[in-house]
Amino acid sequence: MSVQVENLEKSMAKLTIEVAADEFEAALNKAYQKSKNKINLPGFRKGKAPRAMIEKMYGAGIFVEDAANIIIPDAYESAAKESELEIVAQPEIAVEQAEKGKPFIFTATVAIKPDVTLGDYKGIEVEKKEAEVSEDEISAEIDRVRESNARMITIDDRATQDGDTVVIDFDGYVGGKAEDYTLVLGSHSFIDNFEDQLVGKNIGDDVEVNVTFPEQYQAEELQGKPALFKVKIKEIKVKELPELDDDFAQDVSECDTLDAYKEEVKSKLVKTKEDDIKREKEDAVIEKIIENATMEIPEQMVDAQTRQMTQEFAQRLQSQGLSLEQYMQFTGLTPQKMQEELKPQALKRIQSRLVLEAVVEAEKIEATQEDIEKEIENMAKMYQMEADKLKELVGEEEKKQIALDMAVQKAVEFVVDAAVEK
Repeated sequence: MSVQVENLEKSMAKLTIEVAADEFEAALNKAYQKSKNKINLPGFRKGKAPRAMIEKMYGAGIFVEDAANIIIPDAYESAAKESELEIVAQPEIAVEQAEKGKPFIFTATVAIKPDVTLGDYKGIEVEKKEAEVSEDEISAEIDRVRESNARMITIDDRATQDGDTVVIDFDGYVGGKAEDYTLVLGSHSFIDNFEDQLVGKNIGDDVEVNVTFPEQYQAEELQGKPALFKVKIKEIKVKELPELDDDFAQDVSECDTLDAYKEEVKSKLVKTKEDDIKREKEDAVIEKIIENATMEIPEQMVDAQTRQMTQEFAQRLQSQGLSLEQYMQFTGLTPQKMQEELKPQALKRIQSRLVLEAVVEAEKIEATQEDIEKEIENMAKMYQMEADKLKELVGEEEKKQIALDMAVQKAVEFVVDAAVEK
């Protein structure tokens, strides 16, 4: 196998990969062996027709696609390693030559890690902020804690009201079906005026809910169309908030009095604001470093990051018992719209990582072996594993990635410490 590398514009490259004719022949024969039992040829028992006869009857290229699929994955992987390019997205494959008796040639157009030219990254000016907490914020936090400690009481002596939590079964179409679904009326979790039509209903009621799908709904055939859901009201629940007194303070904290609890809440809010200010400062510094830097981000890299972020979002939804498809149905969001909304975030994530890695290189920032060991121990705690067991599972490549991640975090601390507050 041989590989030629052609550098293209905007952090792209083309690999031209040539596989020897005898390897291509072996792949063709493998494709024939895999498919021969599915091919009927007059005069031969099923699976016994010679390859040459099949190729004569159905064309010389009958096994080429399967042979290509056999060859390309391993050949591309080897070529990518040989090229020593830092490839950051899936390749675009194109077959250039696939003729019997000749080398098999294909190209792989790839996005590669962009070069970054740093501008100013030390002494970045940022706005100075103080962590101040108002009485309204303290009250709001205490109200939130009361809400989280409220009891859910099932009632059966009145109809549903806005703000009630109801347990329902519903059945629509396009997969809109569920049992024992918990819904807060007025939360606008569902499309159109679905929740509004459940107000004023009683336990046991069967309600026909009419809604209209959004014009930008993911299923084109339903865009702007009316739909009917059959809903059964099974339970009505309301929150009963605890009294705001010393007993409440003792229940939710280690404090003996409500006044002491308020002081504790204030301290925690101040700490939270300090952490927020720190993150805002980090974001502002990195944003300025990105503005000062020069780099060309390939679109394929942004697309790959967007897909990863979509998968992360889907996993978070799944942990809450909801699929991505259901979420899109209920919100009216389309896959295309989600991609468009995530793309700017994906681009910013890429840019941030690239400039910080450039700072790591410029300042020769490294993670020590002690840093790596400590991080693996932290990971072991998170996964509820023994640290020694996790160390056995972590390979050298994973350790390199951990080391780079930690060096990047040190780079964040470096540029933030070097910033000037005004």
